[in-house]
This record gives sequence, C-alpha cells and structure tokens, in this order.
Amino acid sequence: MKNKRILVTGADGMVGSYVNDVFSDHDLYLTDLVDLSEDCVYLDIRDPAAVMDEFQKIKPDLVLHLAAATDVDRCQLEPDWAHSVNSIGTQNVALACQETNALLVYISTGNVFSGKKETEYNEFDNPGPMNVYGESKLAGERIVTSLLNRYYIVRAGWMIGGGAKDKKFVGKIASMIVDGDSSLKAVNDKYGSPTYARDLLNGISKLVDTGYYGLYHMVNPGIASRYQISEVLRDVLEYPDLEIESVSSEHFPSPAPRIRMEALRNYKLELLGCDWMRPWEEALQDYVISELLPILL
Repeated sequence: MKNKRILVTGADGMVGSYVNDVFSDHDLYLTDLVDLSEDCVYLDIRDPAAVMDEFQKIKPDLVLHLAAATDVDRCQLEPDWAHSVNSIGTQNVALACQETNALLVYISTGNVFSGKKETEYNEFDNPGPMNVYGESKLAGERIVTSLLNRYYIVRAGWMIGGGAKDKKFVGKIASMIVDGDSSLKAVNDKYGSPTYARDLLNGISKLVDTGYYGLYHMVNPGIASRYQISEVLRDVLEYPDLEIESVSSEHFPSPAPRIRMEALRNYKLELLGCDWMRPWEEALQDYVISELLPILL
C-alpha cells in the first residue's frame, strides 16, 4: 500500500493502540471521543456536521472506523446510546466517506449472529442478533452497504491486546493469575474466536491492498471458551499449579444475553488465498509474552 492519508476513529482504543505501528508509513490523522493522547484530536462521530467538517479538512484516502460502543451490557440497558454510536455514528462516517470518496474499513462483530449454530459462522450465514449490541453493529453494516460501493466490513471476534490498556478478559485473568488469586473461575459453555488486535490491523493493511471490497471475517482461527483461554494463559505465565474452576455462564448473570457460539471462520479469506491470521493460541502467547509480561512482572 503506497503512502495514504488515513483518518482513524476510535484511535485511543484497544485496536487503535496499534495503528501507529502497523500504518507507520502513512499520514495518520487520529481521532477519538475520550482518553485523548497527544497526537489524537477530539471527534464525536455522533455529530454529523463535525464528522463532515473533519473529513473535508483532511480529505482521507482511507478511513479506519474503529470507534464503537462495545460495552455489551450498557448497550442492552441503553439502546439509544448503542444506536447513536454504532448505527448513526457509522452513518455519519459513511456519508463523509461518500462525500470525500474515501475508502472505508468498518469493524464489526460476531454478535450479529444468533449463536445457535454448532460451529463457526462464515460470511454466508444469515445474521440474527440476540442483543442490542449485535443489532446496532448489524445496522452499521447495512448502512455502509447501502451508502458506499467501496468498503471493507471486517468482523472480528473476542478482542485481545492493548497492553497497559487491556481491561478486558485476558488482561484481567492474566493479572489474577500473576497475583495468585485462588478464586479464578471461567465460563466453559460460550465459544468465540480470540482476535489479537495487532494481527487484525496487520490483516486489514494487507486486505485493503487487494481491492477485493466487501464483507470479511478476520479472527485468529479456532474455537475457544473463556475457560480454555484461561488455561492457555496459565501455561504461558507458568503457573501450572494454579487451579481454575470451570463454570457455566449462569455463574455470571448479565443484563445482555450472550450467545452460545460467537466463533467465526475466515471463509472468504480462505477462498481467496488471503487468510493471513495465525491460530489464536499462538497469537495469545505472543501477546502475553511481548506486551503483558513486562507490565505484570
């Protein structure tokens, strides 16, 4: 990919933390709503005029639309918030891409499916979200496809990464393991595909070079439960005697329903000979050793 002018929304989030490294050869314009770092400017994607003004000022070649409402339980409790960010916010970004002829990459999720399938979902399976988060992200997908001809919709899985910013499952469990927490419990009856944020961006950087526009799944291949992820973390961190209790999802009740099967298969990438993603166990080990251990120990 030759040097491009790239605008990034949600640049101070987990995935955004790798943008500078992965896209270092390009002119980057980083925006976010919260947690602004020195090189990141404020942009509320819910404000259509502000979005259009920023796009017309920058005139990006490529837009990495990473900004999203990802708190699944808050989305369930506050559907207006979920749709204002994931649906209307995406519409504002897509319309600005339409106006400036920018290529859009929109990050979506396996939550667009019902979870009733016995194995991984591929791009040709019909969506049927079971929670508000999934509904709002699917609405964003449909808005992108209705407004643009040049786009990549990339569905990711259970996101891992972020290093010091990691407040999600992997970061929390790794901290508990290192602290010697004896009350570790992990769910064994819900399944997904871990997705290392750095690998995701590396894959996207290659995908946008292909010109094969459309919808793709991009996860680190394989099916995992939270319990299996915890076991790998324990092994990588070298705490073999630490017990982790395997429990059902009923042990952790939540406002938003969690689907049973959220795992994805990179089927279209496989068919095109473009599946660059490594197995989730390898990606998780790499992340823990290179980014989490220096922080935890």
